[in-house]
Amino acid sequence: MEQHKKTIPVSFILRAITWILLSISFPFFEAFYTQHPYLLQVAYGLNTFLTASVIISIGKFIIVAFYNRRHAAHKVRGNFVLGISRLAAILNAIFAIIAVMIALGIDPREFITSMTIVAMAIAVIFREYITNMISGLIVMFSEQFSIGDHIRIGEHSGKIIDITFANIVVLNEEEDMVLVPNNLVFTATVINKSAQISNKLTVRFELPLAEQMDVQTLSARLDPVLKTMPDLTAGAEVIVRIAELGKDFVKYKIDLYAIDSSNRRQKRIESAVLNAVLDLNRGAA
Repeated sequence: MEQHKKTIPVSFILRAITWILLSISFPFFEAFYTQHPYLLQVAYGLNTFLTASVIISIGKFIIVAFYNRRHAAHKVRGNFVLGISRLAAILNAIFAIIAVMIALGIDPREFITSMTIVAMAIAVIFREYITNMISGLIVMFSEQFSIGDHIRIGEHSGKIIDITFANIVVLNEEEDMVLVPNNLVFTATVINKSAQISNKLTVRFELPLAEQMDVQTLSARLDPVLKTMPDLTAGAEVIVRIAELGKDFVKYKIDLYAIDSSNRRQKRIESAVLNAVLDLNRGAA
């Protein structure tokens, strides 16, 4: 199991300290705020945002800690944490807008009431984006697929590198970044290639056209080396393919299966395979 580095929540600490100091300032500098009512509005607005932000951060930490503890003995795909983080970002943005209203002397309740019709019009205009955002939240909280999975959605296939409120960002086999709308997940056929094979990895390399080999020859020459690798699944099929044929080069892809989905292990396998390819070239020379 890989160890994740613990980072000091500097942002949270700064927000908490600012919130405490600002809350203390109200009784201690009451006379000053009375003389400067505009600064009092700004202080109230900032205090509203910081109060909500600190509570949201604490709630997020507790929920994630409870979730991780509850699933400590099980393999989880990490979407729940992603969904909580995105939801916390939305709540922070909402309270930031409310804080600005308070700082400007606008009553948020009256503003929302007066903007109801406008809000309905905005909801109609931005319906696609809103439904995409809702679909994105559903995807984030689901366990069907997560970042790092290899999937096929409709005509698009590749590795998920990010999930946003608008799109699922997929890196396809041509190394192109494809933005797939979240709504497509619920209207198109989705195949998760990593659901059963999470230990699959693909090693890519290229050879000069003058030194190219057919896939059968390359597979036969690499097979003795691959069989000695303890990180690979014993007896698993090794698939060698030509990915691209250029003017003076040939790009190859080798699909392998590690004994687990550890990134460190897969990087070690990739390095060993590439070293074996270099040895083949030196031997051929």
